[in-house]
Amino acid sequence: MTSTDTTAPTQPFQAEVSELLHLIVHSVYSETDIFLRELVSNASDACDKLRYEAIASPALLGEGEGEGEGEALKIRIIPNKTAGTLVIADNGIGMERQELIDHLGTIARSGTKAFVSKLKEAKDGLGLIGQFGVGFYSAFMVADKIVVISRRAGESDVWTWTSSGGSGFEIARASDEDAARVVRGTEIVLHLKDDAKKYLETYEIERIVGAYSDNILFPIELVPGEGEPRQINSAGALWQRSKSELTAEDYKKAYQQINSAFDDPAMTLHYRAEGRYSYAVLLFAPSTKPFDLFEPNRKGRVKLYVRRVFITDDADLLPGYLRFIRGVVDSEDLPLNISREMLQNNPQLAQIRKAVATRFVSELESLAEKDPENFAKIWDAFGAVLKEGIYEDFERREKLLALSRFTTTSGEKRSLKQVIADFKQNQTEIYYLVGDSIERLKSNPRLEAATARGIEVLLLSDPVDAFWTSMPSEFEGKPLKSLSQGDLNLDLIPRVDEADEAKKDEPAADEAATIAVIKAALGERVSDVKASTRLTSAASCLVADSQGPSRELERILSQQNRGMRTKPILEINLRHPLVTAITRAQASSEVVDDLSLLLLEQAQILDSELPEDPAAFAARLNQLVLQGLG
Repeated sequence: MTSTDTTAPTQPFQAEVSELLHLIVHSVYSETDIFLRELVSNASDACDKLRYEAIASPALLGEGEGEGEGEALKIRIIPNKTAGTLVIADNGIGMERQELIDHLGTIARSGTKAFVSKLKEAKDGLGLIGQFGVGFYSAFMVADKIVVISRRAGESDVWTWTSSGGSGFEIARASDEDAARVVRGTEIVLHLKDDAKKYLETYEIERIVGAYSDNILFPIELVPGEGEPRQINSAGALWQRSKSELTAEDYKKAYQQINSAFDDPAMTLHYRAEGRYSYAVLLFAPSTKPFDLFEPNRKGRVKLYVRRVFITDDADLLPGYLRFIRGVVDSEDLPLNISREMLQNNPQLAQIRKAVATRFVSELESLAEKDPENFAKIWDAFGAVLKEGIYEDFERREKLLALSRFTTTSGEKRSLKQVIADFKQNQTEIYYLVGDSIERLKSNPRLEAATARGIEVLLLSDPVDAFWTSMPSEFEGKPLKSLSQGDLNLDLIPRVDEADEAKKDEPAADEAATIAVIKAALGERVSDVKASTRLTSAASCLVADSQGPSRELERILSQQNRGMRTKPILEINLRHPLVTAITRAQASSEVVDDLSLLLLEQAQILDSELPEDPAAFAARLNQLVLQGLG
C-alpha cells in the first residue's frame, strides 16, 4: 500500500523539528488522543484551502470519476487491524514535493526556538503543539513510522514522504499503485506502535471524533474493515445554529476544536447580526493564556468564513488588544472571491470589525457585572493585553478603564469605580504609581504622602501601564495622577495619624540654602532639586517633569533603543536627618558632596537603577559609615 518505485536518500529534519520529535516520542503525555484530532484538523484545513482556491480556479476540484477527484470534499479514517495501520485521508489541496519538505521537515515560523523551550517546561504541552500548528508531529506518539502520500490539486506528480522519527525523512515519487489511489489530496498512513493498537477500534475512533472533531465542516467517514463507510461527525457550522439548540458542552467542543485547546472557554459570545450586513459570530475567551500572546505581530486568530467557506484566519477581525479571542465570523454578504489583500481595505469588513469589537467589549461588561468570578479569570489571564486598548482605542477607552482591575495599596484588585467610592475627604484625583513589580512599588518612598493620608493608590506593574498612563486620562471626571511625575500637593487631604500630622512641625533644613548646595554638588546629574511634598520618612526620591514622559516609560524605551533618558528631578525631604546634616556641613564641601551624591544614589537604587559609579558609591558609603562609628 505504501511502497515507492524509487529510493531516496534520507534528508535531515530542521534542528527544532528533531528536538520537537524527541520531546514527543519520549514524553510522558498521557493524552495521546490528540494525534487524531490534529490530523483531522489538518485534513480539514486542506479541504478549506482547496475550496478557497477553487473559487478562482474551479478546475482544481476536477470533474473526473476517479476516487477523490470530482467528489465532495471529505475526510476518511481507515483502520486496518491486519496491517496495524491507521489511515487519515482527505481529497483537499494536497502537497507537491517541496511543500512536503517545507511543511513536514521544517517549522517555517518565527519563535520556533522559544516555542520548543516553552514546550519542555509546559504541563499542557499537547495543547501548545496544536496551537503552534505542528500537530502533525503528535502522530509520532502513537506511530513508529509515518508515510504521507500526496498529490497537489491540478498536478500530475504524486509524492511519498516517509519517516520513522529520529533525525530525518525520505521523499520519492509514489508507486503506480499509490498514485492511482491518491487522485488528489493527502493520505497519511500511521504504522501504529503495539501500545497504540486501540486506535484501530472503531468505537475509539468514534469517541475521539465525537469529542474533538464533531464540528469539522467536512464529512468525516469511518471506513471499517467490514461494512459500508459511514459519516461519524455532524459536519455542520455550529455558529449558524440557534443558541437555543446548543448546550454548554456543544460550545466547549466547538471552542476546543477551533482553538486546538484543552481548557474550557471562560466566556462565549454567539449571535447573528441582521440588517445592512448579515453575519454570524461565535467567539470565545480562553481561560488560559495562549503561548503566543505577546508575539510582536499581535495577530488575532479569529477565522473569517463567507457563507460557510473558510477564507482566512489572518483578517484582523478584532483589534490587537483582543488578539486572545478565538472563534469564527461568517459573512453572508462578502464576495467569495475576495482576496486576502482586499480584506484590509474592504469597507464592509471594516464595519463588521467595529461592530464585533464593540459587542465583545459590551459582553465583557455584562460578564463583569453578572459573573465577577469568571470575569476575574479573564482579567487575570489577559488584563495586561486588554489595557493596550486604553492606549490605542480612544473610542472604547472609558469602557476599558471601567473593565480594568488594578492591584492597589489596599492589597486587592479593584475597579476604578470602587477606588472613587472610597475617596478621602477633599480627594479629587485617582493616584497611581508605575514600576516593574508590585513588591517594589509597595516599598516605593513616593507612596509616603498618600499612605499618611490613607489614600488608595493604583500599583501598575505591566509594561503597557507606562504607555497608557503617558496620555492624559480621567475616569468619571476624576483625573488620573502619577505619584512619580510633576508636582504633588495633598495638603487639603487630612492625615490619618495625628502623630504623623505633628511631624510637619519638626525642624527642617533651610530650603533655599540646602537646595543650592545640593544642586552645586550634583551638577549636571539632575535637571533640578526640589523640596518634596511626597516624602514623610525617606530622604529623597527621583521624579519626572510633568510635561515629559514618565521615568518608567523612558526606562522601557531606552531598553529598546527607542529614546534617550532625560535627567530626573531629585526631590528631598527637608526634615530628614541626612538632609539637615547637609545644611550643618556646608563648611565642608567634601562632606556636602558625599551626602548629596548619597541622596541621589539611594534614590536611584529605590528606583531599581544602579548608581552611575557603583564602586564609588560603595567607597563613599563605607567612608561615611566608618566616620559615624568613629
